[in-house]
Amino acid sequence: MQIALAQINPTVGAIEDNCQLMLTCAEQLRAQQVDLVVFPELVLTGYPPEDLLLRPACQQRVDQAMQRLLTQIPGITLVFGLPGIRSGRRYNLAIAARDGQILAEYRKQTLPNYGVFDEHRYFATGDQAATFCQGGIRFALAICEDIWHDPPMQAMAEADWLLSLHASPFHQGKAAEREARLQYLAQQHQCHALYVNQVGGQDELVFDGGSFVVAKTGHLIARCPVFASTERTLALDAAGNPQSDTPLIAPPEPLAITYQALVCGTRDYVHKNGFQRVILGLSGGIDSALTLAIAVDALGADAVQAILLPSRYTADISNQDATQQADISGVTYHSLPIEAAVQAFESILDPLFTGLPTDLTEENIQARCRGLILMAISNKTGALLLTTGNKSELAVGYATLYGDMNGGFAPLKDVPKQLVYALARWRNQSSPVIPQRVLERPPSAELRPDQQDSDSLPDYAILDAIIERYVEQAASVEQIIADGFDAATVQRITRLIDRNEYKRRQAAPGIKITRHAFGRERRYPITNGF
Repeated sequence: MQIALAQINPTVGAIEDNCQLMLTCAEQLRAQQVDLVVFPELVLTGYPPEDLLLRPACQQRVDQAMQRLLTQIPGITLVFGLPGIRSGRRYNLAIAARDGQILAEYRKQTLPNYGVFDEHRYFATGDQAATFCQGGIRFALAICEDIWHDPPMQAMAEADWLLSLHASPFHQGKAAEREARLQYLAQQHQCHALYVNQVGGQDELVFDGGSFVVAKTGHLIARCPVFASTERTLALDAAGNPQSDTPLIAPPEPLAITYQALVCGTRDYVHKNGFQRVILGLSGGIDSALTLAIAVDALGADAVQAILLPSRYTADISNQDATQQADISGVTYHSLPIEAAVQAFESILDPLFTGLPTDLTEENIQARCRGLILMAISNKTGALLLTTGNKSELAVGYATLYGDMNGGFAPLKDVPKQLVYALARWRNQSSPVIPQRVLERPPSAELRPDQQDSDSLPDYAILDAIIERYVEQAASVEQIIADGFDAATVQRITRLIDRNEYKRRQAAPGIKITRHAFGRERRYPITNGF
């Protein structure tokens, strides 16, 4: 008997396209003498379908697609996820079907309602195990969150195999946690386990795939590559034991997998939303440099355009470094000085500003001139504007609303500043696309003479450590100070984080890579007296 993991990239809401993707995959596997294929959780709708599930037409289209799957590919067992209405209640289902017959139907028992998940909004809770037999082998079904809770896993004790369907988003370190959990369960219940995960980007989430198989001994015997659609076939002997002579793929090292997540998330956001090209402002700084590298790796140089927008405060070396990177990357670029636009706005505002001291307002005018120009190019050409800010800046509001925050997608939105540097250095190891001087120069917004980020912010090593504790670990100010940080610095930074929720609420979506990202995962009130 041969079984297969189908690690595919569905598109949320594209029910007919997802169905055809499954049919094509199943047909190819059947031609290879595969007897059973397992697809991810909610693969027919893509994950997460969110309030699409509340539209009656969504379920109607799902039911029609399911009938195609039941009837069009005979001779192979399909195991797949979909939403389904049973006795007036909607469930997150796993179906096993063959030759038009449903062999088993499982209703997800553990509905996650934390972080990016809100399944209680959409689904009722199942309470029964589901198993089926094929070739004398008993298979049990589970869906995603179920593996982290003991009651649903009791079915493993009655089965030879657990088939676990997942739509598990990426964050750093998560792949190892999944594998360790299935290894523990397989050994504890003496049951082989197959884990199949969705791959691809969906708004702020990115799914890494990384599907795998664990023998009942607890040994990992197969692993799929990350961020790639793939099928992995495995032979079973007469007793149902997996046979594999293929070397185990090593997991990517942390910087590599994080960079791949950013590339995959950017590519899928652009393409799944119907864009063919992107533009970005290239300043000669580290953030726009890394964003350009990600965009080129995701889409190809022909699909990327860089715009240099120098001001009276832009250093010559910034222009040189930006031009050098654009040349190395092979992208089209243009330099559009903003001085005339800035002077025009200053002239318009002069009657109201006369006699008032120069302050942050004049800096923001420059940033907003850049934002206006970039959005105009985006509107005229139909290219998606990528904004280049990072998580550290977004946390404390070190960004201009309607200026450098302008854009349709933010690849670095969840990437702290220190990680920006680490990823840039890692990317340069394979081919040097970011000029070395960009990595070495002190970061600066270049909105006033001799400006450096350190004029307004603590060292990024300190800033990122405070942000991680306050945002990702929900530590209190007192706890952070007790960790050895300067009290005044902690109080100032946490106040900035709290005060700038209004900016983050208006920020472009970006790829979640940490355990706790701004956006759909961290939902704080703007008006907040806590």
